[in-house]
Amino acid sequence: MAALHNRISRKELKERIKNDPTPRITISFYCYFKIEDPAQFRNELYRHLKELNVLGRIYIASEGINAQISLPAANLEAFRSYLYSIGPLNGIRLNIAVDDDGKSFYVLDIKVRNKIVADGINDPSFDMANRGRYVNAEQFNQLTNDPDTIVIDMRNHYEFEVGHFENAIEIPSDTFREQLPMAVAIMKDNEDKNIIMYCTGGIRCEKASAYMKHSGFKNVFHLEGGIINYVNEAKQKGLELKFHGKNFVFDQRLGERVTEEIISQCHQCGKPADTHVNCVNDACHLLFIQCDECKKKFEGTCSKECQDFIHLPGEEQKKLRSGIDKGRNVFNKSKQLLINLQKNKSQA
Repeated sequence: MAALHNRISRKELKERIKNDPTPRITISFYCYFKIEDPAQFRNELYRHLKELNVLGRIYIASEGINAQISLPAANLEAFRSYLYSIGPLNGIRLNIAVDDDGKSFYVLDIKVRNKIVADGINDPSFDMANRGRYVNAEQFNQLTNDPDTIVIDMRNHYEFEVGHFENAIEIPSDTFREQLPMAVAIMKDNEDKNIIMYCTGGIRCEKASAYMKHSGFKNVFHLEGGIINYVNEAKQKGLELKFHGKNFVFDQRLGERVTEEIISQCHQCGKPADTHVNCVNDACHLLFIQCDECKKKFEGTCSKECQDFIHLPGEEQKKLRSGIDKGRNVFNKSKQLLINLQKNKSQA
């Protein structure tokens, strides 16, 4: 069966959602469960979600589903009813965005992948069923009051940079598959301590907790629903917020405000800033942090070179862009940002 896809240009769809006054909400959810035919499951899901005007990014694999979506607020209950009609998804937690205008997505992309989280795990004895124990917001706060509890952030460095939990350990990497063995190495000789792992919505830290147990760690926990669920629960129950700054998200918003603190810096001038942007140069699109002053000074680009590039004639830009590999700007952001920062300082 051929996969169902959207037929309208992404540019037009982006403009439509930007101008659409319909109230929308952003939701994320995931579930590890066995899917016998991911392609068929994908097509069935696409048909139903299209009818409900759902937009977003969903990955399907034999190990489960990982979804970040937006939908009209009026369709929430219909969506929930359909989702819960799928046996393994009945009753799963839906993470409602913390800081949201509903403009998070403009197209529905449902893709079949080998895994819903690329982990690099090839050991056939690894078992997701042997994962760590859930902790909710209240339990997380109680456990982290113990100085012997270790909190590990299982997100990428650019996510950690703009916001994280108090005393959390960063695993400095661009990819989750690199972080797993790094976390085991960093925690060596701490096999008997309480270890809490967290991420944005729970999917990465749940797998990471299983990997830590697989690697011999005993008292492993993971934050139920990740940062998103923690913040919502803490606010509802009036708990102390132990997360500071901004929660990075992988949609058009690129972040949701949790506290008013700005704990990161502009990558161009070093002033306090926590707004992630993509360089407007189509030959770059580097993800980086930029303050309002530098946005104006560099016209939304990440460097003087990119600023000069966007003023070249269109045909010349197109010719120069041909064959450029932008992969480094997706997977090696930390190195590229350092290069750009050094360039800008030398030109100041």
